[in-house]
Amino acid sequence: MQDARPSRTALRVALRRAAHQLYDARPLVLDDPIAVPILGSEYLPEVHRTATKLHKPFSVALRAFLVARSRYAEDSLANAVRNGVTQYVLLGAGLDTFAHRNPYPHLRVFEVDHPATQQWKRELLETSTFPTLANLTYVPVDFERELIPEQLRSVGFNPQLPTFFAWLGVVPYLTLEAFRATIRFIAAQPSGSGVVLDYSQPRSALPFLEKLAHDSLAARVQLAGEPFQLFFTPQEIAAELTFFQKLEDLGSSEINERYFTNRTDNLKAMGSAGRLLSAWL
Repeated sequence: MQDARPSRTALRVALRRAAHQLYDARPLVLDDPIAVPILGSEYLPEVHRTATKLHKPFSVALRAFLVARSRYAEDSLANAVRNGVTQYVLLGAGLDTFAHRNPYPHLRVFEVDHPATQQWKRELLETSTFPTLANLTYVPVDFERELIPEQLRSVGFNPQLPTFFAWLGVVPYLTLEAFRATIRFIAAQPSGSGVVLDYSQPRSALPFLEKLAHDSLAARVQLAGEPFQLFFTPQEIAAELTFFQKLEDLGSSEINERYFTNRTDNLKAMGSAGRLLSAWL
């Protein structure tokens, strides 16, 4: 991401979450009443302008994956809260709206993101007149240049408490060194902590037609100044997560079975590139 600009990919994710609220059949996979108003008058028209593309197979599959990963993170968080977790850290929060829908009075939310993206989000919230939240703390961090633990501790994060982390839409943009540093930090948290992340398989592991889709998406994020860098197969990422006691790794078939069964529309995940993973200490 370019230093002086907010994340364009974060905006594209937010546009698709909003499109899910406006155009997909009920029940929604991710029921998010904040997803539309947070875009405001500047960005909401972009959702409507692209409405004609919403039913194209690639658009449907990408939207399905994005709303499923947020739902999976929030479902996993609910389990963590039931087991006593009181801190939730969103690494690369983008325009995530959970903090404004937080049903857990004692859960403290830390949103970690690049300073430019975070300032942009705060301006959108102010323009839309969303209230300031006592349980939300913003943590500006450049993942490649600053240390997440130090930045979190400086704003009141307690490393002695079990914590749940959501790391969505970030891993493919990192170097391997930055990925491993963050995993070591999460793995150092107390027992009962956990993380949900998404990752992509390398181009070499994909069938021919998915290679073409990969190339198209990679070209677009490259043009946005946020190139893909890091890929894993399920076996490779499992080898990076040996600190954790329990892993769950979901591909399209498992995601569809969990979140898209018996729908009246065509919303479902497709292909083998994108995967969801949870890991617990």
